[in-house]
Amino acid sequence: MPRFTVHIRDEWLAVPCKDATNTIQWLGQEALKRYIKNKPDNGGIKDVKDAQFVVRRCQGLGLLDTDDTIEDVLEDNDFVELAVQGDTMSTDFIPCQPGFLSLDGNSLTSTDLVNLGRGLYKIKLTLEAEKKVVQSRELLDTIVKENKVVYGITTGFGKFARTVIPVSKLKELQENLVRSHSAGVGNPLSPERTRMLLALRINVLAKGYSGISPETLHQMIQAFNEKGTVGASGDLAPLSHLALGLMGEGKMWSPKSGWADAKYVLEAHGLKPISLKPKEGLALINGTQMITSLGAEAVERAEAIARQADIIAALTLEVLKGTTKAFDSDIHKLRPHPGQIEVALRFRSLLDSDHHPSEIAESHRFCDRVQDAYTMRCCPQVHGITNDTINFVKNIINTEINSATDNPVSFLIVNRGETISGGNFHGEYPAKALDFLAIAVHELASISERRIERLCNPSLSELPAFLVNEGGLNSGFMIAHCTAASLVSENKVLCHPSSVDSLSTSAATEDHVSMGGWAARKALRVVEHVEQVLAIELLAACQGIEFLRPLRTTTPLEKVYELVRSVVKPWMKDRFMSPDIEAAHRLLLDQKASDIKLCPGSQVWNVAKPYIDKYKTEVIPESRPVSPTAFSLEPPASPRKRCRHE
Repeated sequence: MPRFTVHIRDEWLAVPCKDATNTIQWLGQEALKRYIKNKPDNGGIKDVKDAQFVVRRCQGLGLLDTDDTIEDVLEDNDFVELAVQGDTMSTDFIPCQPGFLSLDGNSLTSTDLVNLGRGLYKIKLTLEAEKKVVQSRELLDTIVKENKVVYGITTGFGKFARTVIPVSKLKELQENLVRSHSAGVGNPLSPERTRMLLALRINVLAKGYSGISPETLHQMIQAFNEKGTVGASGDLAPLSHLALGLMGEGKMWSPKSGWADAKYVLEAHGLKPISLKPKEGLALINGTQMITSLGAEAVERAEAIARQADIIAALTLEVLKGTTKAFDSDIHKLRPHPGQIEVALRFRSLLDSDHHPSEIAESHRFCDRVQDAYTMRCCPQVHGITNDTINFVKNIINTEINSATDNPVSFLIVNRGETISGGNFHGEYPAKALDFLAIAVHELASISERRIERLCNPSLSELPAFLVNEGGLNSGFMIAHCTAASLVSENKVLCHPSSVDSLSTSAATEDHVSMGGWAARKALRVVEHVEQVLAIELLAACQGIEFLRPLRTTTPLEKVYELVRSVVKPWMKDRFMSPDIEAAHRLLLDQKASDIKLCPGSQVWNVAKPYIDKYKTEVIPESRPVSPTAFSLEPPASPRKRCRHE
């Protein structure tokens, strides 16, 4: 039975076809049905029969007439893309003119790397990098010509490091290394993460310490610049799988061909397989690039969600009628951690002040509550250490991105004229850092889940139970809170450090390892769970606002509320909730395509950021509500500045 792979927005869907005389219209509708089922946030598609869309074949990019029969225009296992009216075709398939990013092995950042994965840039080398690569290769060629015994160049690997290989077999040695190490299992990396992996390896080779030839490096760059032409499969040796595909062996993926034999995928893009020279197999696969590329994505997403956690918590504090007293700058000067100070400033910039009055805050200014629960009062301290840890990890990752992680290392370019075996390939640095990242960013979800509990619990919020009217008939946010609790609980297991483990391999020559691949993968999972928990809190806080109307919160928080309501309507009675959570999650991830290069961040952050920046730059006296327990030689404060709770 024929089957086709259909790309809709960010999903690939397998669609079997029992009758090849069906039309392209039928195929599109069938794919949309599956998309809606698997991706509840369907972008307003109510009835697939009424949906307007265009379809094109990925190979050749030709548009298909919806009245044509499948057997006339498609072949079994073809890849096609469907764009619903109002959408744009995926940038993976649209001919475009991305800018170039010059790589020199020294200045690439985690932000750059993520953008390379998204396909926003092509790659070229700086002239200085070109020169270093040539010099490094000259040393390798000299070693081979003089038949010197050097690990990995004229010897075997690991246990076989004392085995000298004849010159006539050196090419085969490198090819066999890549083939034997392509022993991974599991699902392939996504095209975006594969591009990051390839780009990062190119950047390391551009440093000029690896002995790669200019010809091979330029073939790798050419492969990268052909969008979507490579795929890396496996968890244990992804760089080997990547190199194997570039050699024209194994499997590769591209939107033109889908998964196919690598030599045919290369041929379809006008690329030639790489022919490895001495040491080049080792140069392609030896390093920490998978740990680091996945770590770069994890730290960039962690940084984004940490900023937004402050915005969401501030909105929750408003709904729960909390006080801003705990964010007084004088408190935080006494414990001057940078993250703590920054978080407190963000809260002050978003919450009630002379700069941004809040009707909700005014409504409870004379209540008798002394102080708020930890989940609100201690946000600067809890969120603050997360921010500081993210900055620490980002520094480690950015150093690793621009490090030579080969073995052996060639030192011709510093006038030593030798190669030295060392341990720069060991992944302990990024592994430990990413374990720290998972632990730190998890805390954002842990404290968020407790705030969700307070929002849903009427004895703590003074709002309807589970934020819905007619409780009993409606369950409201009851199970959404359970989902958040489940994600937090799962994170507790994922936060167990992988880098405390080690297993000896390769006949005890590799007798201590970092387990960094798992550290990176689980850090990404933790970050995603944190995003989802905070998406639930964002929905719950906006729902709480509904019960406080007609009172309004501060201007920046009203803007956030309006953004959420642009994609999720108020919860008047029970309905299918998964699409709402998914829509809120996307607000924490997505941004307008035109803003990606200019202003990295999500829609939620970009809505609030101008108000935070303005608060930082303008000289605005800090609004300090006065407590009855305070004493001062100054005249009494005006009613406007009286404490909310005391």
